[in-house]
Amino acid sequence: MPEDSIDHIDFDALKKRAISQPLVTHIYTADPSAHVFQDKIFIYPSHDIDAGDAFDDLGSHFAMEDYHVLSMETTASKTTDHGVALHVKDVPWAQKQMWAPDASEKDGTYYLFFPAKDKDGIFRIGVARSPSPAGPFTAEAEAIAGSYSIDPAVFKDDDENYYLYFGGIWGGQLQRWRSGSFNGGSPENPLAHLPAFNEPALCAKVAKLSSNLLQMAEAPRDVLIVGEDGKPLLQGDTDRRFFEAAWMHKYQGKYYFSYSTGDTHYLCYAIGDNPYGPFTYAGRIMEPVVGWTTHHSIVSFQRKWYLFYHDSSLSKGITHLRSVKMAELHYDEQGYISTIHPYNKV
Repeated sequence: MPEDSIDHIDFDALKKRAISQPLVTHIYTADPSAHVFQDKIFIYPSHDIDAGDAFDDLGSHFAMEDYHVLSMETTASKTTDHGVALHVKDVPWAQKQMWAPDASEKDGTYYLFFPAKDKDGIFRIGVARSPSPAGPFTAEAEAIAGSYSIDPAVFKDDDENYYLYFGGIWGGQLQRWRSGSFNGGSPENPLAHLPAFNEPALCAKVAKLSSNLLQMAEAPRDVLIVGEDGKPLLQGDTDRRFFEAAWMHKYQGKYYFSYSTGDTHYLCYAIGDNPYGPFTYAGRIMEPVVGWTTHHSIVSFQRKWYLFYHDSSLSKGITHLRSVKMAELHYDEQGYISTIHPYNKV
């Protein structure tokens, strides 16, 4: 639900209608990346802290300076907060805005992938390592070479190759890299440098990772989303085109690329035959939640599938103070995801 629609919400009634409740309430958490490690669910969210700034389209109101790791023994158990796993002051190259992270594992080492603005105000993606999925994590001294924008998501395929997906427009700066280098002009205008509405939409990026997961092994490629006609979605197709929050999972041999449409507040997905795509638009995963943003992850646990997401119901609509939630995900016989409605109808 957009910012301008929350003033008339009865949040007590909304809480009763919600299909799920926040997993933790002592801090605000958002952008949950969920994984199964050591037979538990580990969740890697961003940590919302009130910056005291007015809402804007550059994300200045998101005062994120650290990451907490959450875990669950089962989907019905209490969620454990393992405390601060990484703080911006311990990342040599980073200045501020530790936005949505993700995690992965290889050979007993756990990797935290995260975006942050460097000393020049440009978003880069960094890596930190830990012997434990709960952290704490130790950051590499430099960001991933050639990285840019936000919302890293790492997918491990069945053949043991790892792929890094990333990107986000507006405050995520993806549109500023259209020429191949960063365009810093008009930083106060997040709509600058976007394609015209009748041009192909900007794409998320994907690159295979190096064997040590610390660098990209190739130049990033476009994650192309097409319609049923095989043509790329257009920038003006705001109900379906990519905005941010890339995620990849695999179901019955197919690759499901899911993402947020940002300013239209949908979680959508597209299906392809390989990690690079192209991906054919397939529908919505979730209808809009309370709060401007929507960001998610999808994971299989104990033979069921779950969607992790967030909303702003706990903070009563303050859009930059969000809370992580989860809901069971269902597929039909053709492999399409059943659209989730986050609040039951009256």
